[in-house]
Amino acid sequence: MQGDGKTMGRKDDMKAALERRIPAGAVPIWELEFHLWNKFSKRHAVFGEEFTKLTNAEQEKAIRTNAEVIFEVSRDLHFSAVTVPCGLWEIVPGQMAYYTLPEDARYRQVQALRRDEPKDFMLVAIVSAVMSIPSASEYVEFSYKLFDAPDEIDQRARDTLKQGLEVARRFADCGVEAICTASDIADNRGPFFNPEQMKRFILPYLHEWAEKIKAMGLYAILHSDGNLMPVIDEIADSGIDALQAIDPVAGMDMQKTKDAVGGRICLCGNVDCGTLVRGKPEDVFEQTKQLLMSCKDGGGLVLGASNAVQQEVPAENYLAMIQAWGEFGKY
Repeated sequence: MQGDGKTMGRKDDMKAALERRIPAGAVPIWELEFHLWNKFSKRHAVFGEEFTKLTNAEQEKAIRTNAEVIFEVSRDLHFSAVTVPCGLWEIVPGQMAYYTLPEDARYRQVQALRRDEPKDFMLVAIVSAVMSIPSASEYVEFSYKLFDAPDEIDQRARDTLKQGLEVARRFADCGVEAICTASDIADNRGPFFNPEQMKRFILPYLHEWAEKIKAMGLYAILHSDGNLMPVIDEIADSGIDALQAIDPVAGMDMQKTKDAVGGRICLCGNVDCGTLVRGKPEDVFEQTKQLLMSCKDGGGLVLGASNAVQQEVPAENYLAMIQAWGEFGKY
């Protein structure tokens, strides 16, 4: 996965960061999910429920337009990597999440993004490959089963990994270069699973997932919210290339986390999503500046929000992050 000797660009900076090398250009920018495409383009990208209401012909046209908008905005905002739309899911019953597409359309979107090479950004796909905290509807039942029916939890972990790897292989065939498993294993108080459960239900599958993703020639990224410090050493030794979020709401500090992992993994984040949504541009600028000044040395850093960049984020706030990167993100 090393550089090929050609002119170095933003994608090369992303590869360097994921490999814990110092990029030749600047700290790369990548967002777990970016929902502001239409705020930064005069053309209209179509995702989620709006996409599902289109005819087949309209969907194909939308996929082409989406690719053009993503390319345009990614170039203008200096993205080194772009996450492709997630699979359809509901935020609440009847309300579809925005940056989503039906499963088969996800792969067609990747193909459209890769059709007109070269593009100087890496494509990242999100899958669910490592078991995470259960949804509210099954929280109590799942929690009991951790103690009363651990074999069922083992099977669930195996099935999650198997399905995640199958999806990853299909994305690899389409041209995706990195896979992120979105697997929240902690909340603001700390890991959801106790140490014994981590060793049985989480860490072996995280190790296997990282190993098999790398065997496909892809980078392996873990996303998890919450306070991960009690298990940060285990995560850093799991074989993954990067950890995304470094959740400031849960008290995670990028500098302390970087010191703790000691160059074993790349860290991605962690401009506070709350500041991006509710703060002033000068707040975003200052937070981004401090993050870059304190954490970019030595490489292994990818700049972005601590979670998805929601549609509620004002364009001027996001531009303040990019401005700070322009002034303080260069090596």
